[in-house]
Amino acid sequence: MGYHLEAVIAAEPLLRAATADLPDAHVVPLAQGLALLPMTDDLHDAVMDGTPAHPGFRKLPGGFHHTLATWSATGPVAYVEADVFGGTGEQRAAVWLDGALAVGPTTARRRGPISQVLRHLGARADGHRDEFDAVGLGRHRHLEDWLDEA
Repeated sequence: MGYHLEAVIAAEPLLRAATADLPDAHVVPLAQGLALLPMTDDLHDAVMDGTPAHPGFRKLPGGFHHTLATWSATGPVAYVEADVFGGTGEQRAAVWLDGALAVGPTTARRRGPISQVLRHLGARADGHRDEFDAVGLGRHRHLEDWLDEA
């Protein structure tokens, strides 16, 4: 069974305020005060500005890293991607803080980059295997399934 995720993660109040004017945005609460903004095709098209995609990611819309930097003026903001099938795959992740890229993009063929950026957002493993599990990112295996919780 596979796992697929492309999303922005930040504190829930930050994401709700930042996306208030984006009709294609679906903010999904996670544990530990964080929230997930799935990068659906509709949202991707709505926020893309036509510039080349940010290197290191597959689906980060062109120019959207500037938006993430702007949002990060009020708190850390992460963008994450994960593609896993049959136990093998890849994660990509980065954090923007105080208006600039602060961490990454980090890529690995194992678990780790997403948990690393979640720590920068204040997440703690707290008895779970890692921060990925602690905030609930394992609840759904496909991007579209998150939309049912928005």
